[in-house]
Amino acid sequence: MERAAQVRAGSALFAGFRALRLFSSDIPHVVRYSALKRRFYVTTCVGKSFHTYDVSNSVPQDICCMAADGRLVFAAYGNVFSAFARNKEVVHTFKGHKAEIHLLQPFGDHIISIDTDSILIIWHIYSEEEYLRLTFDKSVFKISTILHPSTYLNKVLLGSEQGSLQLWNVKSNKLLYTFPGWKVGVTALQQAPALDVVAVGLMSGQVIIHNIKFDETLMKFRQDWGPITSISFRTDGHPIMAAGSPCGHIGLWDLEDKKLINQMRNAHSTAIAGLTFLHREPLLVTNGADNALRIWIFDGPTGEGRLLRFRMGHSASLTSIRYYGQNGQQILSASQDGTLQSFSTVHEKFNKSLGHGLINKKRVKRKGLQNTMSVRLPPITRFAAEEARESDWDGIIACHQGKLSCSTWNYQKSTIGAYFLKPKGMKTDDITATAVDITSCGNFAVIGLSSGTVDVYNMQSGIHRGSFGKDQAHTGSVRGVAVDGLNQLTITAGSEQLLKFWNFKSKVLIHSMSLDSSPNMMLLHRDSGFLGLALDDFSIKVLDIETRKIVREFSGHQGQINDMAFSPDGRWLISAAMDCSIRTWDLPSGCLIDCFLLDSAPLNVTMSPTGDFLATSHVDHLGIYLWSNISLYSVVSLRPLPTDYVPSVVMLPGTCQSQDIEVSEEQLEPCDEMVEYESPEQLNAHLVTLSLLPESRWKNLLNLDVIKKKNKPKEPPKVPKSAPFFIPTVPGLVPRFAVPEQNNDPQQSKVVNLGILAQKSNFYLKLEEGLENNKYEAALNLLKELGPSGIETELRNLSPDGGGSIEVMQSFLKMIGIMMDRKRDFELAQAYLALFLKLHLKMLPSEPILLEEMTKLSSQVEENWIHLQSLFNQSMCVLNYIKSALL
Repeated sequence: MERAAQVRAGSALFAGFRALRLFSSDIPHVVRYSALKRRFYVTTCVGKSFHTYDVSNSVPQDICCMAADGRLVFAAYGNVFSAFARNKEVVHTFKGHKAEIHLLQPFGDHIISIDTDSILIIWHIYSEEEYLRLTFDKSVFKISTILHPSTYLNKVLLGSEQGSLQLWNVKSNKLLYTFPGWKVGVTALQQAPALDVVAVGLMSGQVIIHNIKFDETLMKFRQDWGPITSISFRTDGHPIMAAGSPCGHIGLWDLEDKKLINQMRNAHSTAIAGLTFLHREPLLVTNGADNALRIWIFDGPTGEGRLLRFRMGHSASLTSIRYYGQNGQQILSASQDGTLQSFSTVHEKFNKSLGHGLINKKRVKRKGLQNTMSVRLPPITRFAAEEARESDWDGIIACHQGKLSCSTWNYQKSTIGAYFLKPKGMKTDDITATAVDITSCGNFAVIGLSSGTVDVYNMQSGIHRGSFGKDQAHTGSVRGVAVDGLNQLTITAGSEQLLKFWNFKSKVLIHSMSLDSSPNMMLLHRDSGFLGLALDDFSIKVLDIETRKIVREFSGHQGQINDMAFSPDGRWLISAAMDCSIRTWDLPSGCLIDCFLLDSAPLNVTMSPTGDFLATSHVDHLGIYLWSNISLYSVVSLRPLPTDYVPSVVMLPGTCQSQDIEVSEEQLEPCDEMVEYESPEQLNAHLVTLSLLPESRWKNLLNLDVIKKKNKPKEPPKVPKSAPFFIPTVPGLVPRFAVPEQNNDPQQSKVVNLGILAQKSNFYLKLEEGLENNKYEAALNLLKELGPSGIETELRNLSPDGGGSIEVMQSFLKMIGIMMDRKRDFELAQAYLALFLKLHLKMLPSEPILLEEMTKLSSQVEENWIHLQSLFNQSMCVLNYIKSALL
């Protein structure tokens, strides 16, 4: 049971919410037409989900191919594929393949699936039964593409990697015809607007327009960009064919003139996964592995398509992400593709791209350069942003890979800014900018270089405003810079294991401290003044910039720490490392309170200013993943994790919001995190413990006579007249009043029975039992249930005059002594003893047994009071010092 408690399912603080800015992959899109709504729907694949611009539910594995008809969307994952209705509900699941499925073809009420072993299965959609299975020899005919030719009933055309094509009748299970092909692998098949004509895309870059009825080639086209990835025809009256390529270019061919009429270069930065002309519309839909979905419109006289709409994310792994603003709704992200983009956590319509960094934006505009690859800046490695003066001038500063100068960006204008900040006279190619920060007022930028120099620039004018140190701030490379919230202090960290504190205005060194290892990165929480340092030895140190002392040290990561983030209140420090773990450290307690593993190492982590979401980016992933903060809407135990805690692997969230999962009670029972803490009756035997009874039960025991006297009525109550309203009469002819009957029984005794008054109470009996077994818990519990008057009555009746005995009084004093020894119900023992002494003080000295017990009690009470008095005096001394001392 103890071992089971150390293994927790996932994270206790963060739950996967959804992924942002994922739009496309290398799987071709599918287009379907809804006759009911008279609209086209484009479906693209994103990892384990697909988008129809409503988002689908996810499937267990990454989607490997898709297809769609007018009612359903089919998605294959592994050797299984499912049919989705309304883009979300899984209505059918088909299992039967042993290899991965790579082709799907809707076929009326049937669906054709083909796996990598060239096994073709035809399924009935609604019964999910297998209708036909065909097996092909991979060495002779490995199926690479499939097409259902228009008007060819029950027939499909299969293309192979060997180059030949086969036409099959799937109803009669017969091979009708084999096309010898062109000795090159077939990569794409597409039905032309004319009947019996199909376009065949080849590995050689050729597109063959072929009549399959007469086995006759009508025309050939050739592209020099590699294999044909996708083909589509315009159906709005223009005889145009589009062909995609692996390098992202699209060729447009005129079928009447048999020539290339236009080239859409760099339509995507990666291979064209799919392209489709919408039926009877001049619109071309394209998608690629660059995480982009684009719609092009052909409304110009030259026949060239222009970009109409797009959904685009990053096409390469992310280098840095940070929340922008204080509302927690925008995330700035930089990527290896060289772009800086802003993603909204609310809706995609608020997303925007700040574009690529250009070396000379004016020159590009003046000359109208189409290919800007040669003038683009390298990818951004680090950036800092501040929204205080975003409407006045640039509010983002970024350093680029291998570049000395840092670029400014304007969030409001969504473009690169006006300045490139670099020190004058420094022309060494080996020196690069390694760290940046921007002040909270938005007026100054601080830039650290690999040479050890730290410079300050004005963001409005781009003018250099000084450097820290005489020649350079550090002898090694600058690993981090930070400015406090009041522009009073600047902190810099160097690779020579030094951390330095500078006066921001005078640029004078205030303090320098050495570190155990070289810092890898640095992060400042301006509100609390905590500085987080990630070192090369995989440890984390937290400093207070006011006292300039290390206040916390954390260790536990087994790989390089990539990024850190503070919670908005400064209580948590969240770290992400190459050991695929994300750890949450509690600064007040100095303990690790949460840890979970991921299947991909986290590169960046940032916490929302409102504390509701944690955003992460990962190796080989293009999206930003949001994790909701469970502590905001649920009770979470923040107990420190044990040293032998084994974190579990958590799957990355999908593009749809995570649904609530019902958890059975059996799964909840072993988890000790959800059990409420119950305080013991006594924390320690040496601690004085008070009861939980209200003060009215014991505080006024000594003043009961005063209270009774105060509550005594001033005059006795008046007896009402005993005459009844109707005087009873005796029935008869003469009216007479009825006389009350008198009891003339001579056997009834007139002597009052005192046996009832002499009965022993339960408390009295429990005290008698305590003399024999020395257990007084039951007697004490009876006293706790009584009110002040009842307690006085019980204690008064303990004396021989009240019907008690000396032995019972001795038993009561023993009960008080046991309470003093255990130091439990301390105030009750004092109150009960004080009342006992008040009631029986005159007779105690005359009884030796009781006097002996009183002597023992006196020493116990004095010992306890001396101990308490020393603690009270010590506390009063500390309080007086705090109130009077000048700190």
